[in-house]
Amino acid sequence: MKFKYYSILLFLLIVSCKNQSKSTPNGPLKVVTTTTMLTDLVKEIGGEAITVQGLMGSGVDPHLYKASEGDVSKLFNADLVFYSGLHLEGKLVEIFEKMEARGATTVALTSSIDENQLIGSEYFASNYDPHVWFNLNFWKQMTVYATEELKKADPKNANLFQENSETYLKEIETLQVDLNKTIEELPTEKRVLVTAHDAFNYFGEAFGFEVVGLQGLSTATEAGVQDVQNLAKFIIERKVKAIFVESSVPKRTIEALEAAVLSKGHEVTIGGTLYSDALGTAGTVEGTYTGMFRYNVRTIVNALK
Repeated sequence: MKFKYYSILLFLLIVSCKNQSKSTPNGPLKVVTTTTMLTDLVKEIGGEAITVQGLMGSGVDPHLYKASEGDVSKLFNADLVFYSGLHLEGKLVEIFEKMEARGATTVALTSSIDENQLIGSEYFASNYDPHVWFNLNFWKQMTVYATEELKKADPKNANLFQENSETYLKEIETLQVDLNKTIEELPTEKRVLVTAHDAFNYFGEAFGFEVVGLQGLSTATEAGVQDVQNLAKFIIERKVKAIFVESSVPKRTIEALEAAVLSKGHEVTIGGTLYSDALGTAGTVEGTYTGMFRYNVRTIVNALK
């Protein structure tokens, strides 16, 4: 009943918002994004030529996020909406479908990625792991796609968007080189990453880490006692030195895992908090995509060395 009521509420909000004005022909393009990663990306490309409103803030879990009335109003007053896709924003899918049916411009940036390159997942309706931002090559593809969509929506600023995009892509290439250098500090046999949920599989694939998450790919699933015990056994067998909390997942799951390992006489520590489904606080280094990635890799390497 709650789900039906929520659906009806959203429909009424959609109807009430459909006639509200969008940007004026001479005003900046109004763009709405979902996750903090996408907000940072679009701001890098659009600069001062657009206004960007991100629905989610630091520490917000996109798997469980529900739109407020204010969010729905923002979405339906936007000229362009960017979302990740692959059912990352599972509870917003219904809204996006209604928007598309009404002719609104919504863009799932992961649609720029060849499905054959994605990691399969039974946890999502898309059947793919949606945490693609931890593959820098995918992020570059999404950057190019977002740039083209902005150019189509606002042709008068196309040159600016292209210049900003090229500058940003160079930053990502530099980031890629720097991260590989940092990871080289860590012996291959120590590259085992244990986290709260499986958000880092693309990271592991790209940088040569074995990745194990306690909760699976979606934080909508809960880890049981048996999951904790099985992972504790794995940590002991592989002599894993540190495990990691995630900023958008309650730390109690990893604390329970730590306790289970310690109870069996194996020394393990919580190596730090990683940013997985959201960036750090806005205005900080970790509040940017590149800053988040550098922080995560340095935290992982320092804890596992």
